[in-house]
Amino acid sequence: MLKKLLLIFITVLCGTSVFAQKIQSPAEFLGYKLGDKFTPHYLIVEYFKYVAKTAKNVELQQFGTTNEGRPLIAMFIASENNIKRLEEIRHNNLRLAGIESGAVTPNAPVITWLSYNVHGNEPASSEAAMWTLFDMVDPTNTKTQEWLKNSVVVIDPCLNPDGRDRYANFYNSVRGLTPDANPTSREHMEPWPGGRVNHYYFDLNRDWAWQAQKETQARVALFNQWLPEVHVDYHEQGYNNPYYFAPAAEPYHKDITQWQRDFQVVIGKNNAKYFDQNGWMYFTKQEFDLLYPSYGDTYPLYNGSIGMTYEQGGISAGLAVVTRSGDTLTLAQRISHHHTTGLSTIEIVSANAQKVVDEFKKFFDNSRQNPPGQYKTYVIKNDNNEKVNELAKMLTRNGIQFGYGLANKSVTGYNYFTGATEQYNVGANDLVVNAYQPKSVLLHVLLEPKTIIPDSSTYDITAWALPYAYGLKAYGVKESYKPANNSWSVVKPQPLANTKAYAYVSSWQSVADVRFLSALLKKKIKVRYSETPFETGGKKFTAGSLLITRAGNDRADFDRIVTQTAAEMEHELTPLSSGFVDKGSDIGSDDVRFIRQPRVALVSGDGINSEAMGEVWHFFEQQIGYPINVIRYQDMNRIKLADFDVLIMPDGRYNDLLSDNLQSWVRDGGKLIALENAVAALVDKKGFGIKKKEIKKDDKADAKTKAIIKLYGDRNRDAIRSSIPGAIFKLNMDNTHPLAFGLPNYYYSLKLSDDIYDLLGDDDWNVGTVQKNSYVAGFAGAQSKQKINDGLLLGVQSLGRGSVVYIVDDPLFRSFWENGKLLFSNAVFMVGQ
Repeated sequence: MLKKLLLIFITVLCGTSVFAQKIQSPAEFLGYKLGDKFTPHYLIVEYFKYVAKTAKNVELQQFGTTNEGRPLIAMFIASENNIKRLEEIRHNNLRLAGIESGAVTPNAPVITWLSYNVHGNEPASSEAAMWTLFDMVDPTNTKTQEWLKNSVVVIDPCLNPDGRDRYANFYNSVRGLTPDANPTSREHMEPWPGGRVNHYYFDLNRDWAWQAQKETQARVALFNQWLPEVHVDYHEQGYNNPYYFAPAAEPYHKDITQWQRDFQVVIGKNNAKYFDQNGWMYFTKQEFDLLYPSYGDTYPLYNGSIGMTYEQGGISAGLAVVTRSGDTLTLAQRISHHHTTGLSTIEIVSANAQKVVDEFKKFFDNSRQNPPGQYKTYVIKNDNNEKVNELAKMLTRNGIQFGYGLANKSVTGYNYFTGATEQYNVGANDLVVNAYQPKSVLLHVLLEPKTIIPDSSTYDITAWALPYAYGLKAYGVKESYKPANNSWSVVKPQPLANTKAYAYVSSWQSVADVRFLSALLKKKIKVRYSETPFETGGKKFTAGSLLITRAGNDRADFDRIVTQTAAEMEHELTPLSSGFVDKGSDIGSDDVRFIRQPRVALVSGDGINSEAMGEVWHFFEQQIGYPINVIRYQDMNRIKLADFDVLIMPDGRYNDLLSDNLQSWVRDGGKLIALENAVAALVDKKGFGIKKKEIKKDDKADAKTKAIIKLYGDRNRDAIRSSIPGAIFKLNMDNTHPLAFGLPNYYYSLKLSDDIYDLLGDDDWNVGTVQKNSYVAGFAGAQSKQKINDGLLLGVQSLGRGSVVYIVDDPLFRSFWENGKLLFSNAVFMVGQ
């Protein structure tokens, strides 16, 4: 009897132990099967928190929040032994990369990082993330527990929570009792702006290197604290497409190693094995290339990882949709496909763990000892402190090492702006980047003057060299030089105390100056600017310099507000004791113009490019802190335009444009800023002077002949001749005009189309023009290159008491095109004053 009781006790004890270890599946925790509905982000977070409290082999980190306050989380999963020394593993991985010094631990675990749902309306992957997490922590799953013996797995379940919830909330609000699989039904038609983008309508999958958005800044900071050996970025594509996984399509950037190429094939074949077993359709080596450096696959590749994109058909598919082939694609199927590639990837990486880690170390050893590219030192001329400071911040966020000045001050190098090899005397505050460092591959990709493009059929822009993007003169030097200092010697401006100035002068050269202007205007301080250069007190001031005069600011706290604002922003001010200047026009002359505090409206809504609109919105709210009114295009016929001084029309389709209303408003003193396709919408509209540049008759005939005699199999290649997927062109600038204040007599523009316009008439201003040989870098088809010459890309038309600003290319592109931000600010604050 005693033995029987003891046996029962042991049985109950064992059963209790097993029960205590049981972890609920997502379906058990949520109360519904994955695929039955879209899980809101907060419930995904709750499931991850539940697992973190229940499982013994995980660590959950919240590493940031979104613009709308949703948490950004990552789950670290390892064996019970390895999870206890997670920080030790992280530091060891950085020692493998040479980021930290010290001896490396042998047989270190491989780190596989899975990132889900960067585009909010590609939501199946976040559902799959919960399923994958469960399989990795389930103690009864012997396969996954075996993989974890030599692996650390990181799961970021949702890179874009704001966009995901925007999509999920839309779908849940319009779905019927049962899913409507008809692709024309309402539940498959997202309203503007759609769920793809984040709060400010940025595409987070194109922000990895630039880190303009707070979500990306937090995520890439965490990524660079670990530098995983493998990174997968989960997506969905059009629902008529089968599943895509690596190997990727050409072009590959030449700095991607043979090992990175080869192991993509190994992973792809393992994925294919499981898809073959299930009879699932898939494809590889098409469409998704590895060139542009700011994707969730390329950025990890340039940081030593095996970076890959996985794409499941499913955008706008809802819970079920009938595809072109007549099959019904369900959310449950999409989840299953993503779940399968997740486990397959972890499996094959674990099976090759030591080789993957060894090659990771080899990548960084080569980076430090034999950096890619012909240039071993890059020198950025510091003729604009604020722009150099912004570039330094960007390099720092990416872990790229740099300094200032050289002991040997004279170097010979390739001048980015002239294309010639020249001698240059390096200044003490010039930014110097030596290529012999762990991040040399990423450095080379971001700074190389011309990216080699082995295949011109690309998925994104083909030029992004930072000196052009920032408008900073630079030199590529073939010799290796170490910077003399780790920081520059610029002295912060001393606060002005007890100053009673006739006027204060501020420079106008960067976004920092625009922020200062914005701060003053919001505090009701009246500001002027000089249309011409002037000298006084031994100092030279350029056209566009801000003048804050006592005249017109009749308030007792004038000096305190101005100087205190400058001190808070560490902004340099020069006090003037007199309005009489040594050279140029006096402060009271008609060359000094008053800046009216503009009431700005930004067009949004159906037909508007949400990402282009978001760039402007983000610029005003997050970068210069100036109020902006967002209006809908469909409401413009009933909005009182007289309530606004400036109307910004971003890229978009402007069907049924009410040009008469706009023209009347401009004639009454309004300022219209038209960007990209908004310029095209004004062509041939009564009163607007913009005209498309006509192709010569001979060129038209030649193009027609070639269009008739062509091969069907060459159709994609033929289309490339007239394509321009993001190339850099040099514009000639009239920097005496307010639209170009603070800029040199040239400007580097990123062209995303071959749009070009005839010069404006005699009464208007052709501020930015292109002539022959204006092409600088990136791919531009032969027809596009031929077309982009002798025409207008930046212009200002006077219309009654108002003005129209034509900006053909995007000056705020993805918020990393620093070169265009002052140009855009000129359009808002300077033109037409």
